[in-house]
Amino acid sequence: MSPKTRDMKWDKLDNTALLFPVIANESMSSVYRISVTLKEEVQEELLQKALDKVLPLFDVFHARLRRGLFWYYFETNTRPAPKVKEETSYPCLYIPIYQNNNYLFRVTYYKRRINLEVFHVLTDGMGAITFLRELVYQYLRYAHPALMDELGDGLCSDTTLNKEDSYIKNYSGKKLKKKYKTERAHELKGEFLPPNALSVIHGYMDVEQVKAAAKRRGVSVNTYLVGMYVYSIYKETVWGGNEDKPISICVPVNLRPYYDSITIKNFFAMVEAVFHAKKDDYTPEEILAIVDESLKKQLTKENMDSLIAYNVGNEINRMHRVIPLFLKRLAMKWVYRSTALSNTSTVTNLGEIKIRDAYVPYIERFHIILSMTKGQNMKCNVCTYNGELVYTVSTKLADPSVQKRFFRTLAADDIAVTIETNGEGYDI
Repeated sequence: MSPKTRDMKWDKLDNTALLFPVIANESMSSVYRISVTLKEEVQEELLQKALDKVLPLFDVFHARLRRGLFWYYFETNTRPAPKVKEETSYPCLYIPIYQNNNYLFRVTYYKRRINLEVFHVLTDGMGAITFLRELVYQYLRYAHPALMDELGDGLCSDTTLNKEDSYIKNYSGKKLKKKYKTERAHELKGEFLPPNALSVIHGYMDVEQVKAAAKRRGVSVNTYLVGMYVYSIYKETVWGGNEDKPISICVPVNLRPYYDSITIKNFFAMVEAVFHAKKDDYTPEEILAIVDESLKKQLTKENMDSLIAYNVGNEINRMHRVIPLFLKRLAMKWVYRSTALSNTSTVTNLGEIKIRDAYVPYIERFHIILSMTKGQNMKCNVCTYNGELVYTVSTKLADPSVQKRFFRTLAADDIAVTIETNGEGYDI
């Protein structure tokens, strides 16, 4: 069905998405990137053709953002798909919606890499991977007609188009009085790169070596990577011990496995790995143990239930629902500003990205990059594909000492690390 003949529909924003239109601006874009590197040069015209084909099948992406009296909402976007362009700027910049045919994502390419950049209001990383995967499959079928003959021209049978609000569906109805975390966290500071510039460093590792190192330390892979990052921040930016502000790492959790959800919309929660530096000689083992205990206390179904109950309870509260949007915006901005400095950084792990066997010979690897937010001048992203783990650090700080410490610490733990940078900041 073409955009011109597509029926007009509207849809609510999910519970997490409500915040992003309020806080996003040119200096804090709320845009993330998931990219795939092929083993061949990207052909722009075929990529545009693939996007034109796939986009109408995904209601969540085929939408524009509208402002109502009480809430923002989505409406079917009847304009053509945004134009695919060669990448000429830094990752994760603000998406000027009116210059993008009112779409809330962009597709660019550079040599062998295809980039999908998404305004977080649409979906989280898992939803974006679903869309990117189908876009790449369609592109490869156009580029290699034998694949089209073998596999046909439709979506994979396991691709979800489900767009339920899983927060609302799994709301328990309990009314909780949990308060937002407002304790100031240790902040990574220093000389900034030029405006809009973003330093990106990728570390490539054998996933089995990472698993072996984590097993030797007695923790999960995710805890290992978060803990070693905390250790690197501690060693490079906390001097003399007795730091009065904790190092707090925000760790997004995919809620789909907890609630048997297949939604393509946002469905995640935030937990924090919190470490208070009270001396100046912590070992990696000590910090890993503290981080492990901190995360284990929060990674329970009961805690996820409470997080959903608190957030959804505020959304559906009758008194809150009738408050005009302009007043909601003021309140939400105030809450965000009062809590934004409560985390030092973020580590997002999207786990293993799986590709159908027929397409594996054409795909080299995946990357994930996050934009910066208030108080968080450095963020980390993890994904695994075909036995390779990619740990990406993005930052607007010029000094790469934390990144150096992190990757050298992993290398000292018998993990072979290959480094790639985009050239911003200093050589690592």
